[in-house]
Amino acid sequence: MKHITGAGLVFRALFLAALASPAMAALSGFYDSAEKITTILSSSLVADAVGQAPVGSIANTGTRGDGASEWQVRTQECDLTVYLIPILPEGPGKTTYRLDIPGRCQ
Repeated sequence: MKHITGAGLVFRALFLAALASPAMAALSGFYDSAEKITTILSSSLVADAVGQAPVGSIANTGTRGDGASEWQVRTQECDLTVYLIPILPEGPGKTTYRLDIPGRCQ
């Protein structure tokens, strides 16, 4: 049986800690975008803000001064701007998002 030296044990502990860090749990850009779009489309507040109209497109249009990502929900009658505020996990895990909907379609 091979004995692990103190330095080897420390190295293994550091390696395993790095694997468990939040950075290693980050979603790819594709899946993070899917999380954002799902947050928008699954919101009854967005559905009500566009008057339950069918959505023609959703586009990321920039970033607000506070870091929230700006998205435009386009229907035949209007363009609704919504913001997604990131909610970081306390440990390993994915970032989720909270919606800010400053207006509505008239």
